[in-house]
Amino acid sequence: MVIPYEMADVVPDVAGSVRLPRRQAGSSPQGLATTLIADYTARTRAWLPSASIVALLAETGVSTAGGRTAISRLARRGVLENHRDGRRSSYRLTRTAADELLGGGAWIAGFAAGDDSWDGCWTLVAFSLPQEANGHRRALRDQLRWLGFASLFDGLWISPDALNPTVENRLRAFGVGAMSIFRARHVDLASTSDRSPLEAWDVAAIAHQYETFIQRWRPLLPQIRTGRITGARAVAIRTEVMDTYRRFPILDPQLPIALMPASWPRGRARELFVSVYDGLAAPAEEHVRAVVARFADSPDPGIRAHTTGDLRAGAA
Repeated sequence: MVIPYEMADVVPDVAGSVRLPRRQAGSSPQGLATTLIADYTARTRAWLPSASIVALLAETGVSTAGGRTAISRLARRGVLENHRDGRRSSYRLTRTAADELLGGGAWIAGFAAGDDSWDGCWTLVAFSLPQEANGHRRALRDQLRWLGFASLFDGLWISPDALNPTVENRLRAFGVGAMSIFRARHVDLASTSDRSPLEAWDVAAIAHQYETFIQRWRPLLPQIRTGRITGARAVAIRTEVMDTYRRFPILDPQLPIALMPASWPRGRARELFVSVYDGLAAPAEEHVRAVVARFADSPDPGIRAHTTGDLRAGAA
């Protein structure tokens, strides 16, 4: 999927002591490994033999060497922690990484699921940084994108969402330069120089991403509903659909439906994601357990697939 914005991730690249892998236009081995492990162990932090992780990644097209490298790098980033029993090595999510991923999972699972009401106000962030602070400027822009903002003008970023503690806490960490945050309504000047806040987003490009997603996954629904997708294919599809759908909350931060073109495809994309991700939970979990059992005397009982309902509810 080609992403019309340069962005870091659906979770920040730096989150406390853990550095989650940056999302790319495609799916990197580290990103796939993180999604795969989180989908089946985020809540229980179950131990997985490293050989089983490599084997599961191989089923998605990642080479053995690439899988091992991804695991090693995730451990260095603080995403995974290691346990050795003789020559056997196992990994699980660190507590910090699990918490970050569960928070991100709840955000993704809840995207486009709630009330679409909007009070007509925009949240604006205006900032001014010293010329030499290019690194801080890029970090701030990446953070604003992750928080659902887009650039209306240079130094002025905008979001339809009300200010919330997450935004406040993330932006408070930037101590360089000056920043002002406020809520306001747009006044239409009815002139050629007037720019609508919605123009901060490439609406046509976002719609194209939704339609591409729908065209990619909709043909699988009959097979999923009749139980014809099982084993490694169920795991690979479930991992890929999550890895793809998780980008939408940044591309389209639930822009007010009242301002969007008719038949805006956000709702259709969400329904499709839920049908694929939840519909393959049982066969995917069964396969993950089977693969892990090949490399463990007694697989950790904490291996289980999480549905969108689990993620939204925060159920253990």
